[in-house]
Amino acid sequence: MDFQILSVLEPAQVDQILGELQRCSFIDGKATAQGIARDVKNNLQANRAATDLNIPDEVVRSALFANQTFQAFAFPRRIRQPLFSRYERGMNYGSHVDASIFNDNGSLLRADLAVTVFLSPPDTYDGGELVIELPYGEEEIKLQAGEAIVYSAGSVHRVAPVTRGVRMAAVTWVQTAVQDERMRALLFDLYRATKQVEEHQDPTLLLSRTYNNLLRMVSEF
Repeated sequence: MDFQILSVLEPAQVDQILGELQRCSFIDGKATAQGIARDVKNNLQANRAATDLNIPDEVVRSALFANQTFQAFAFPRRIRQPLFSRYERGMNYGSHVDASIFNDNGSLLRADLAVTVFLSPPDTYDGGELVIELPYGEEEIKLQAGEAIVYSAGSVHRVAPVTRGVRMAAVTWVQTAVQDERMRALLFDLYRATKQVEEHQDPTLLLSRTYNNLLRMVSEF
């Protein structure tokens, strides 16, 4: 269960967020970095102290909560207030691991999953890929505006240098109601199998995988 790519925002919602951000001031992204991440973070982020971000906040969070696939994959209990990041030419974010605990409007949130919602069309900038280190190698992610990737907040990842244009994104974190990653994977497979039945497709392979993975989890010899 490495990551999931979702279509989250409609074009009008992307335009609405970008329109709000055009009225924003941006500050050094190091202001919210923790630990060694501060040393490798080189980007800008919307300045909450000087700007009302209630509209883009609500658009992003509402779209995530309304997305059935996101619900089935992440089982979100809480979603943190997003960061709106801006990468101009020459900016990047070096390899790092996200903090495990965040302060979210005065209360603590455990960051189980990270979410990056891409806001800039990919043909408007070069570079800027989200690179995630996985057991089988690195995965480079560059999505359409309005698409999102959900992945483990504990994974080592980075944002490659932007060499042309501007990369805008919303980044947030999820505290899941199902902390066991293996169990979330089983539940997500069952969700997908159910959808296949509804769409008159054959769910046999997914059900077989779920059965065998569950058996691996509970069997003792």
